[in-house]
Amino acid sequence: MIESKTVSFGYENVAENEKADKVGHVFSSVASKYDVMNDAMSAGTHRLWKDRFARRVKPQDGEEILDMAGGTGDIAFRMVDSGANITVADINADMLAEGVDRAIKKGEGRLVWSEQDAERLNFPDAHFDAYTIVFGIRNVTHIEQALAEAYRVLRYGGRFYCMEFSKTLWPGFDKVYNFYSHRVLPKIGKAVANDENSYRYLAESIDKFPAMDKFEEMIEAAGFSQTKVEPMMGGLVAIHSGWKV
Repeated sequence: MIESKTVSFGYENVAENEKADKVGHVFSSVASKYDVMNDAMSAGTHRLWKDRFARRVKPQDGEEILDMAGGTGDIAFRMVDSGANITVADINADMLAEGVDRAIKKGEGRLVWSEQDAERLNFPDAHFDAYTIVFGIRNVTHIEQALAEAYRVLRYGGRFYCMEFSKTLWPGFDKVYNFYSHRVLPKIGKAVANDENSYRYLAESIDKFPAMDKFEEMIEAAGFSQTKVEPMMGGLVAIHSGWKV
């Protein structure tokens, strides 16, 4: 009997073909409270991180940009005034629905919304000038496959930008954050979103994600050049970038 491969779902090991459904359940559960929870979890600092990220991307008028795992549109709304043509993609229909609803309320009709699996994108080769993914790549089943797809759909000269949680290098802060993420965060999730387990998973998924230098190696292995890591808060959050040249 051949045993099925297992992958991490937080601290739990699950069958490889089960992870996407489990992650999907997490984000469907929190979709309606996702933006409120981001404010509660980070005391609003996620807004500053995302502003900084959008400035690093430098979207240009007429460019084609894919914002993968873009869900509620947080990054796309920050870039759309540049004149770039932005496709917001997410595997989770509930997250996309929240984003579309926000766009309607804002009167924003310039964005394209698309349900997509980061590991199997339904876009042709060399189609986009930039690919962005924020706090999403740690949730895919096969990170290497998602990076390979990002490389495939970018044009030569295209750029890759990813913002993801990592492990802070500030002495002492790691212990404070570990206590907060595993003891406090799930309780905030219960109080604000009535969902303790989903936020426990999100904290665990951060712990399981590769360190900054290891993730940079994965980006290079996917074919990207001139890779760079920009840590924030000692590496608690990092902006990763690379070029397809």
